[in-house]
Amino acid sequence: MNLAFVESPVQLLNVLEWAYTEGGDDHVLTDITVVVLPPVDPMSRGQLRRMAELARDEGVKVRWQEARGGAGAPLKTLRSLAGLLRRAERIVIGDPFSRYVQLLLTMVRARRLTVVDDGTATMEFVAQLARGERLVRWHRKGGSGPRELVLAPVTARARSRFTPSATRTVEVFTAMPVEAPPGVTVTPNTFAWTRARFGPPLLTKGADLVGTSLVETGVVDQAQYLEAVAALARTHHATRYFAHRRESTDKLHALEAATGLEIVRPDLPLELIARRGPIGRTVLSFPSTVVHTLPLALVGTDVKVAVCDIAPEWLRDTASPRAQGFLSGVTETARDVQRLAPWRVTAVMKA
Repeated sequence: MNLAFVESPVQLLNVLEWAYTEGGDDHVLTDITVVVLPPVDPMSRGQLRRMAELARDEGVKVRWQEARGGAGAPLKTLRSLAGLLRRAERIVIGDPFSRYVQLLLTMVRARRLTVVDDGTATMEFVAQLARGERLVRWHRKGGSGPRELVLAPVTARARSRFTPSATRTVEVFTAMPVEAPPGVTVTPNTFAWTRARFGPPLLTKGADLVGTSLVETGVVDQAQYLEAVAALARTHHATRYFAHRRESTDKLHALEAATGLEIVRPDLPLELIARRGPIGRTVLSFPSTVVHTLPLALVGTDVKVAVCDIAPEWLRDTASPRAQGFLSGVTETARDVQRLAPWRVTAVMKA
């Protein structure tokens, strides 16, 4: 039995992509049970419910598991999933950095483990795995507090599960440019299921702008971000702003007032929204997952994806020392995209 654990809409989308690829030339999704561990924020939950509907329509078994409903929820969840974990022959996960997933992995006996994309975090995960480092999200600053010390044994044991051995295989299913450590199999995610099920999209004349949660994660200054979005919208005649599911309502209201952009709250991951259309002939983004995934999802269309680098002066003091290098790497490794220099955007901001 294949058993997947997902906590975000993108993770569930990429589990479907993995199952479609694993199904081979018959284009039948391989048998898999997906356990959804939903977060608390309403936007993520809404997108996850829509993705769960699509998965069920494809014949996938989906189990919605409330795992964050109070102090006793984690223990109750672990007990309820114990039987599934014991029977699973392969475990598929979307976020190796998740403390919840790491805790679940300590109970896993499966001989096969697959990690599917959770966005650009996959790049950092593979890099840390190759360097033998502990698993820490790239935007986290510090990481040696009391909570981290208590969870350190769980993280260390979970990390060992990602190391191939004579009794365990490890696969990374990804659209990101990664160099896996020895023994880890990398399977390309080409968004074949998305392209087979949706589109091609109707293209509009204008440009669309993709939002990011870099402000919410403490990486980019909000005032600088709003000015950069306004400058990009003016320069490229953008009309719509596709909000990231983690963007705050207050920030989006401020952005709408400052730019006049139509704020769109997608009910599905952007790869599906863009493929179904309508979508602008140019899609503008800051360094994020979509600069790697949209060109794949939109292959064969006339959509151009452009990415604007993050200028150093846009970063907050709370940003991790690794932030600038990581974000630059996201842009530099993107294929089939147009790069927009941040100094040009800054010049428009000052004009």
